Order: sequence, then structure tokens, then C-alpha cells
Amino acid sequence: MRIALFGDIHANLEALQTVLADASEQECTDYVCMGDVVGYNANPSECLEIVRAMNIPIVKGNHDEDASGTHSLETMNPIAAEALEWTRRNLTEDQREWLRKLRMVRQVQDFTVVHSTLDQPQSWNYVTNKFDAMSNFNYQFTNLCFHGHTHVPRVFVRGARVKEVPAESIVIEESMKYFINVGSVGQPRDGDWRACYAIYDIPTKTVSFRRLDYDIATTQQKILDANLPAALATRLAEGR
Repeated sequence: MRIALFGDIHANLEALQTVLADASEQECTDYVCMGDVVGYNANPSECLEIVRAMNIPIVKGNHDEDASGTHSLETMNPIAAEALEWTRRNLTEDQREWLRKLRMVRQVQDFTVVHSTLDQPQSWNYVTNKFDAMSNFNYQFTNLCFHGHTHVPRVFVRGARVKEVPAESIVIEESMKYFINVGSVGQPRDGDWRACYAIYDIPTKTVSFRRLDYDIATTQQKILDANLPAALATRLAEGR
């Protein structure tokens, strides 16, 4: 069994299609989504329908929650808030209800899935270093947990101590705990603009990361055509 783990799609249709096509070519048999299907980019409805039709395990992201709600967004970053207001107008009530019903945490096979952190998933805290990861491990009851939210692929490992290791190919050891960020499909923020996702090969107990070129120019033009903030198109190419 090979599982494609992807998230932070953020309404980027071209990137999502590229990732799913690659996962098929890599002979992935199952798919799991870390959330944030919508937000920022110009195809929220299309991306949501693709993921919903897959009928796969998925957890709720903060943009999924904000796009499906009616609460004020005035305390948010203005660019993100403008994109979310636009997203709210471009989703049907049925689609918003689907987002509202997504769970915060899931266990799939022998691993756990969450968008942000296990200690306070509803608070949308960011894990950017080993000290952030420490508190999460106290709530992690499987030795492997996948997450998203920061849009940066990262691997934190707890053995005798907590450390960060390169987000490359990792062999999972039963005596360790792993908290792995699978990166972002639709808006990477590690300086590499290419779409990112991970593959968990259960027979070999390995996790590997994939980076893929996609039709970024089309995605950028859609942002501009939708009158979303131009900065959202610019940042895609910067990987920030």
C-alpha cells in the first residue's frame, strides 16, 4: 500500500491536478488530505469537488473553517481575508456545509492526521521548530502523524530527544515518533514554488517527498482575472 498525503491545496486547480496525476504514476493506492482545500487561489469549488468525489480521509484546515463560516474576518491578514470573502461568495451552501462537517483529527491505518497540531487543533498553532513539536508529541498516540498548515515540508522525530531531520526519504522506526509536514500543493512557502506532497509506503515503512512543476502561469492569470489580490499571484512564483 502506497498512500499519497497532500494538503494546503488552497484552490490551486492546476497544482492539484498535477499532484494527483503524479501520485497515480507513482502507483499510490490510497489518498489522504491534510485540509485547507480552499482559500487564496481562484478554483475553490473545482478543487473541493475533486477532493469530495475522491471520498478519502480528510481533516479540516483553518481556511476551510473560515470559508464555511459567517464570522468576521477583520482580524486576519487583509489579503487572506479578501480571498476568503471571495471564496465564501463562490462556494455553494452545500459545499460550505461539507467543509463545516470535516473532522479536526483522523486516524488512518497506523497513523494520525491533523491540519495544525494535536494538542490544540482548533487553535491553528504553527509548528516551525522542534520546540513547537515537543508539546504535540505528548498528544500523539501513534508513532506517525502527518500535518500541514505551515506550507513547509518538515520532519520532527522524537527518540531520546526531539530533533528535526531533512524532509527527504525517511525510514520509519517503530521506537520513534514522527510529526511530518507534507508541504503544500497549492502555495509552498519554503522558497520552492513547485507543488509538494508526500508518499507513505507502508510495506517498506518509508516516507518520501515529491516536488512537481505545474502550470503556474495559468493559476496566476486566474487570480488576476478573478480580481483577487495581485500579491497572491506574485507569491506563487516566489514560493513564499
